[in-house]
Amino acid sequence: MKVLALFSGGLDSILAVKLLEEQGIDIGGICFESPFFSSERAHESARSIGLALTVVDITEPLLEIVVSPRHGYGKGLNPCIDCHILMFRVAGEMLKGEGARFMVSGEVVGQRPMSQNLRSMSIISHESGFDGLILRPLSAKRLEETLAEMEGWVDRKRLLGLSGRSRKPQMALAERYGVAQYPSPAGGCLLTDVIFSRRLKDLITKDPAFSRRDIELLKQGRHFRINEGTKIVVGRNERENEAILSLARQKDALLTAESFPGPTVLVIGDPTPEDLEVVAAITVSYSDAPLGQPITVKVRRDSMIEILHAKGDEKAHFHCFMI
Repeated sequence: MKVLALFSGGLDSILAVKLLEEQGIDIGGICFESPFFSSERAHESARSIGLALTVVDITEPLLEIVVSPRHGYGKGLNPCIDCHILMFRVAGEMLKGEGARFMVSGEVVGQRPMSQNLRSMSIISHESGFDGLILRPLSAKRLEETLAEMEGWVDRKRLLGLSGRSRKPQMALAERYGVAQYPSPAGGCLLTDVIFSRRLKDLITKDPAFSRRDIELLKQGRHFRINEGTKIVVGRNERENEAILSLARQKDALLTAESFPGPTVLVIGDPTPEDLEVVAAITVSYSDAPLGQPITVKVRRDSMIEILHAKGDEKAHFHCFMI
């Protein structure tokens, strides 16, 4: 018998796999990725336990959910309940093609306030369209029996009844299974990050037709909103400068301070000459150029080069523009 395990790569998902492997069940892992969470951790953990892993990109349907989630957001811009519904629905639709009978998740009752309480778990299972085919082996004894348990595909007695946020039972179980290395329990979803969520909310509000490129830019540098239609991204180091350059489009403007190390500054929108003067001042202020001295700033846009001159100021002067 084969099952599909929704596998994030965290300790709970590792243990869920181990519990079912102990019952002789064949398991295939499935990891979902998007601009907000990557599959890197899942790949590493899957390799460490010998789990075959399939990665599925859910960016397109997830973006629609992020803009308008039916069940709302968490503390950030994280639509956890709707996201879980989406993942279980996609995994459920893969069951037949994978020759699998049901799905497994490492969720623990009470571990996450929004998506892992009894009410939310019930909603997720029901609205996924695959209620009864979602087994959560770490907390199974605190939940209603699934089809897998009722049909005897798994032995419910050998499943667990964990709840709460303590990690001690999982750590003890990891030791029993010889799992020595596993990621910290910190979430890897950018939608729970306060700063990223603020930037994303600004993007959704000011540019509803945003693209995946715009989301990738949210991960880089400092962000400033000069006006309703003009935003800039200021690199903080060489790596971010290179990333910003790689994400720039021909119609975007790129500014750099001449003769001094400093940021690459990307301008998105249609800035007026006055806007560019503000951007040039920010470019100089975040460079190594001395304050108060006129510095040459190169502006590149549409294969054209323009030269401006700007004086640097204290960074606090520009905090009013920061997103």
